[in-house]
Amino acid sequence: MVPELPPLPALTRAEGELVDAYLEVVDLLGKINPSRGTHTYGALRAAQALVGRAEALREALTLMHARGESEVHADTLARALRVLDGDRRTGRVTVPGPRAS
Repeated sequence: MVPELPPLPALTRAEGELVDAYLEVVDLLGKINPSRGTHTYGALRAAQALVGRAEALREALTLMHARGESEVHADTLARALRVLDGDRRTGRVTVPGPRAS
């Protein structure tokens, strides 16, 4: 049985797009991470896609700013990121610790 996830906090549409685009960028960076990858082709494809996802991230932030959303509600967005498995997904961007011999 799959455990029930907590509900996403209430987000504006632009905040939702920000979170989604951020996690997509993080996922791509995880695929590009040379300390975790095994094939250049997959990293190349992820790097090519990164440009478009970075633009989507910029657009989400531009929309928020244009709508007068001048503050980022970090606690709320952090809750949303945790519900969407952000801890694991961002962990793929870091350099892994040394392997035990």
